[in-house]
Formats: sequence, structure tokens, C-alpha cells
Amino acid sequence: MALKSPTGFDSERLREEIQSIYSQVATSPEGDFHFHRGPNYAVAQLAYDETELAGLPAESTASFAGVGNPLAIGEIAPGEVVVDLGCGAGMDLLLAAERVGPKGRAIGIDMTPDMLAQTEKGAELIGAPQVEARRGDLLDLPIESESVDVVISNGVLNLVTDKVAAFSEIARVLKPGGRLHLADIVMNQELDESARGNIDLWTG
Repeated sequence: MALKSPTGFDSERLREEIQSIYSQVATSPEGDFHFHRGPNYAVAQLAYDETELAGLPAESTASFAGVGNPLAIGEIAPGEVVVDLGCGAGMDLLLAAERVGPKGRAIGIDMTPDMLAQTEKGAELIGAPQVEARRGDLLDLPIESESVDVVISNGVLNLVTDKVAAFSEIARVLKPGGRLHLADIVMNQELDESARGNIDLWTG
């Protein structure tokens, strides 16, 4: 598996493309996108609990575009600190917030302002002051070192151009003995340089 993008790859253009697509997902989730979205998809294909999702605001679940269920990987306990990398509209983050309770913290990191706005709205609607949305980059997390019990992420790290740096940041913010609950896309063969340099394939 390639851990870095090819030399000369336009990382800034990729960021702009990703932000553009996910701004549209945040504001118009019913639009025409190449990936699955929404609570019905999450329940039917990713084994989310239908009752749990029904308790969240529609704004938080309609824009969900994950690829797995990181919350099913292991327990998240009351009072813990959870960080969601690429939190999007906040579905996973709000579910994590319910698990950590009022004595815990649930911090969402995303680079798309429209997604963060949906996360904040969802937290307000369910009365979850333990939720905090921060704009940030997975290569430079706005999180203190060794301050997090659980990092969750759902279909985001595959879009990061330097995976070594991203995993180093995850290791930095986790407390000793902290856990990573990761759901993502993995290729079972090496892509050639031409394919890895194609921004349309990164976003598509």
C-alpha cells in the first residue's frame, strides 16, 4: 500500500475538491453523488442500530457517508475523551457523545465548515454540551498530545495524502493505552503512479 502521494501531486487541489464535494453533501445530501449516504444505508449495510439513529436529528444522519461502523469495533466508556477524525455532519460523533455521557468529551475534527455547522446543530438539538467541533487537518490535529482515550474515523484516512503523518498524529494525541477505531477503504493491490496521481480517482 502506498503511504504517500506521488511526487508533484497537487495536494491543495485535492483538498479543494474534497471540501467542495462534502460541502454539497452537507447542504444537499439528496444530491447525485457516487457514494452511499444516509441512515437507511447505515442500518442496512453497515449494521448501525436503527433505534439509535432514530434518536438523532435528521440533519446529522442524512449526510452520513461512512464506509463502516467504527463504534462497533470496541466499547467507548462513560467519561472518556473521543476524537472523530473527519466527523462530517456528526453522526458517529453524536453516537460517541451518548456513550461518553456528560462527564466525557466528544471532539469532531473536519476541514469542511458546512459539515462542522451540521455537527454543532446536531449537538445542540440533542442537548450534548460534551460535543465540540473543531476545524482542522488530519496531518496537524488541533488536539493536545496524550489527551484522547479513543480516536474514531470512518472513510476519511484514504483521502489523506501522507498516511504516515496522519497515523503519527493519531499516535501523538492518544493517551498511553488509547485505542483507534478505524473503518476505511483498503486496496488489495498496489496502484501505479498514474492512478495514484489522478485526483478524480482519489475523490471518486
